[in-house]
Amino acid sequence: MSFFDGLEMGFDLFWSIISSEPLLTIGFLVFFVVSLLLALVVNIVKEQRLRKSGILEVDKMSGRKFEEFLHALLKAKGYSAQLTPASGDFGADLVLATKGKRIIVQAKRYKKNVGVKAVQEIASAKNHYKADECWVITNRFFTEQAKKLASSNQVRLIDRSQLMNWMLVENKGA
Repeated sequence: MSFFDGLEMGFDLFWSIISSEPLLTIGFLVFFVVSLLLALVVNIVKEQRLRKSGILEVDKMSGRKFEEFLHALLKAKGYSAQLTPASGDFGADLVLATKGKRIIVQAKRYKKNVGVKAVQEIASAKNHYKADECWVITNRFFTEQAKKLASSNQVRLIDRSQLMNWMLVENKGA
């Protein structure tokens, strides 16, 4: 008996039990639907809480939490947003899509100003992700070197002031 034979036999047994008892079938379906709805509600509440975070809360977030915050904020701004894996992301933390445009974002939640390394990382990821634009978003500001490199590589820099402006606009609408 192979693994697949055992799997098929197990599925057949499960199906015969479920289909022979209508109440069990209905109960199973109700449990499944309620679980999905609960997961959806929890996710929506989590995103709303993140979006309503103030800049002082942002300053205390972990790097990954900041990425999740930006994910929720950018979705609220109308972008189709996707988080990349926590590691092995090739320099991009978020992938955005809007009006046929693909944008990659490097998120930097720092305690000091952001330097050239962040610009280098996102600029080098542009071809890998087949992106039209590259952004670096931070809760701080950028060094002069980072600004120069961003300018020569068409990387958009979003600093603390612009981030706070986005947050204020989204929180007014919420």
